Order: sequence, then structure tokens, then C-alpha cells
Amino acid sequence: MEFYSSPFLLKQKNMPSLNLDILVVPTYNTLTLGVIDASTYPTTPPSVTSPTIEITPPGFNVAIIPFDVNNFNIFTSENLGISSTGANQPLPDGVYHLKYSIAPAYANFIEKSIMRTDQIQERFDDAFMRLDMMECDSAIRTQSKVELNSIYFFIQGAIAAANNCAIVNSNKLYKQADRALTNFMRNNCGCSGNNYINNFNIIK
Repeated sequence: MEFYSSPFLLKQKNMPSLNLDILVVPTYNTLTLGVIDASTYPTTPPSVTSPTIEITPPGFNVAIIPFDVNNFNIFTSENLGISSTGANQPLPDGVYHLKYSIAPAYANFIEKSIMRTDQIQERFDDAFMRLDMMECDSAIRTQSKVELNSIYFFIQGAIAAANNCAIVNSNKLYKQADRALTNFMRNNCGCSGNNYINNFNIIK
């Protein structure tokens, strides 16, 4: 007896399974949040119902927004409910909670938390450029670079902690970076010669 497998059955057997995933992609713009659909779907093009993303910015209520499947989605303060229509403003730094789902949403969803650092990174870049342009004593310049490296370490630590759901530690590391960077810039980026911070408060 011979068995025959139709091309249709073989195609069904080799069809990819549903695997939802999203990636937050840097836009290098304090006004926007970029999220790309990194999911795999059983069909091409995807045939899904009610693709939705829920985004909770720090200090604000959740925004529920239709999600453009298999595409790069851009969000602003307007569609995140942070500002009114026509009043686009920089998105706050902090931990953002994201949930992407398709119907039935109770069974098909993916959740992630990320630490947004665009505003503090912009301040860090400004401090770095100011230090590079200033004519400082070489010893003071070296001390200032050590301090900037420490601030950068705190920023990256905050990002890594949020990626691993350590939200409390992420917020602590961000506050540490923010406080150190504020002091650094207030003191003319270290070029006064007497304002180098010798010790950082280690997070407990």
C-alpha cells in the first residue's frame, strides 16, 4: 500500500508556529518611542485579529493602541496620552511596560519592560562634548572622564536591570546616574579643579 502526502498537507506541517515578540528600537529622538514587530506568524502575510499594544509610560496611565503587524511602529506623547493633540513633547525617561497581544488576548500576548534613557543620554552627550572642548588641566580632565565613565555605567546598569525585570534596581541606578550627572554639569564638567567627586554612593 502506498501513502500519498499532498503538497497542501506538507505545507501545513511545515508552517511556522505563532511566536509573538516585540523589540524597542532606538530612534535617537526624545520625542518618539519605536517598537518593531519581531513576531513569527503561521501565515504570510499575517492573518491576525485585533493586534493591540498596551504601553504604560512612567507616571501615566496605560495607553491602548492598535499595533501595525510586521512593521515599525512609532509612538509619541500624543498617542500615549501624555500630551494633548498637537502638543507633542519629549517622552519621559523611566521604566515603560509594554504588552502586545492578538485575539484571543488572554492566550496570545508578550510583555516586556524597558528603561528609556533618551533624555539623560542627551544630557550625557552634552557633558561629554563640553568636556572635550574645554581646556582643562590634564589631571582634572582625567578625573572628569572617570566620573563620566561611572555615570555611563549607571545608565547602562539601569537599562540592563529593566531588561531583566529588576525594576526597583533599575530606577535606583537611573536616579544615581541622574544625580551624578546633575552635579557634574553644575560644577562646570569638572574644570573648576576642586569639584571632583571622589566617592559614589553605592546602591544598597
